[in-house]
Amino acid sequence: MVIPHHFLGYWGYGAQQELEALLSSVVENLSPNLSPCRGEALNFPPSLLGKGVRGLKNQFSAQESYSPPIWNVVHIGIHGNPPLQQNQIAAISASGLFSSPDAWISLQDNNCLVLGREPFGRVPLYWTVQGQIIWFASQLQLLLPILQESEVSIPGLYGYSCFSYVPTPLTPINQVFAVTAGTELVWQSDRQSGKLQTPESKKIHSWREAPEQLTDEATAITELQTLLKDSIERQIADLKDEPVGVFLSGGLDSSVVAALLVQAGVKVRAYTLDFGNAGIPEYPYSEQVAEFLKIPLVKVAVTPSSIENALIPTVQALDLPFGDGVCVPLYLLSERASQETQVIFNGEGGDQLFAGWTNKPLIAAGVYQAENPAGQETFIQQYLRTFHRLGGYESQVYQPEVYAQIQNLHPEDWLLAALDRNECPSLLHRLRRASLMLKGAQNIHPRATALGFAHGLWVRSPFCDLPLAEWTFRLSGELCLQGACEKYILKRAVENWLPPEIVWRQKRGMGVPLTSWCLNDFWHQLGIWLNPEVLRAHNHFYPHIAAQIVEGKLGAAIQGRRIGETLWLLIMWQLWRLHVLNEEITKQSWDHPFWLHRWLW
Repeated sequence: MVIPHHFLGYWGYGAQQELEALLSSVVENLSPNLSPCRGEALNFPPSLLGKGVRGLKNQFSAQESYSPPIWNVVHIGIHGNPPLQQNQIAAISASGLFSSPDAWISLQDNNCLVLGREPFGRVPLYWTVQGQIIWFASQLQLLLPILQESEVSIPGLYGYSCFSYVPTPLTPINQVFAVTAGTELVWQSDRQSGKLQTPESKKIHSWREAPEQLTDEATAITELQTLLKDSIERQIADLKDEPVGVFLSGGLDSSVVAALLVQAGVKVRAYTLDFGNAGIPEYPYSEQVAEFLKIPLVKVAVTPSSIENALIPTVQALDLPFGDGVCVPLYLLSERASQETQVIFNGEGGDQLFAGWTNKPLIAAGVYQAENPAGQETFIQQYLRTFHRLGGYESQVYQPEVYAQIQNLHPEDWLLAALDRNECPSLLHRLRRASLMLKGAQNIHPRATALGFAHGLWVRSPFCDLPLAEWTFRLSGELCLQGACEKYILKRAVENWLPPEIVWRQKRGMGVPLTSWCLNDFWHQLGIWLNPEVLRAHNHFYPHIAAQIVEGKLGAAIQGRRIGETLWLLIMWQLWRLHVLNEEITKQSWDHPFWLHRWLW
């Protein structure tokens, strides 16, 4: 089985020798953290571009009366050629199943360049225009050396502070953009002028409510069981006898995946997080599932010291800034699993497909808004608040220069397409569509892939299965959410596969004890990670924002668990700037309370 890899390439009009030299230089100077080869040194077969790089060149007839675009691609961290579909010059797959890649670059006969992504958003894809050349890459870090200057994008920063991820097509870097999941971007070259035209964006898949809804429960149960088993069969088709891993939280989704793998006769090892006495313990549920399925379970201890040690490697592995506190624990989980397997399964996507636990308050808000259309807060604003980030605190968060720049930016605009009534008239399907396009495709799935790739793991998510996902848009709302019971039809379909207390227990989010860590174990580190002098020099956030958050002065809603979540959002952004953008560290100041013991403050 090939190992996970990335790619970098260009297409357009320019001096080929100079472009090849730049491409070669970028690859030869890659930092070790960009290699997805489990710590091995980068290794490239001999090539047309020179030592250390494998290149692909286009072939064209010398009889043509015009010069077609030139192009080249390098694959990083791979020995030999990756399997490619027709017309593709580069492709990447989170799962390692290249029959249906997650992101691809293809060339059409009429001198078109196509950049595409599947709708679940498992692997990101980036591009930038330099002169008459399109540069593209599967990692943002690979494009940074191509830019004359890497400047932070203020819209990208603002989006991150609202959602904890940067909304596509934005990235956190000016002049670099991301292809939106479920979309192809098509560039047509002008044969006469030798110039690139503005790209055309083509939607290749849209989550759409079926006109006829399935209401019969017995039929739905039978069909769902078949779809779940078919999804697993597709994702184990290439496996031999080697064991696979499954991230087992003890929640319904990951437990269903583990049960399906066992039913299919796959050798499975489960991995779960153990936060010790901090937070809400979930591993007892994982133990119960593992014992029921008779599979070994590895508990990965998550302590403040292990989090601190893995923090910078996690930031580098993620490539983009992600502000969720679960990222570093998942890095540790991937690290442990990679010692015993190369394929890891997870239960990501179940909440998005079956109307998981975040939908009930939004449904109530939607009903209220329909009955009170003149209410003070729109439904989209209600949806924005479910992210529980810094939206609404702009004047208290940003320094004046940045605050002035975001006055014409409205984070609700980044939600409009996902909450399109024309695609999903009914409220529950519209919420599911939004969850797939936003929290799934722009946050959960790309970060899971990035953390897996950092440890040489193929990441397989059985709920990211197109036939299964499209089928869920045929379900009546009552089959998804029945009274107070979320994911009703999924629970009914799998109730004989797992212990009843696992199937029917109420959903809780992963209890990462961020507030406890920040106010205790990481207290002194807050003064380093969010140092006022560094923040002042960066000229984005107010220098003393960390102290304001801890004191409860930023906002009444930022209390309890929100304190840790908000601090972590800022910490991950600052560390991303230092360790991905490689910005110089300015002199730190001592005008903050974090150098004192907390009980003295």
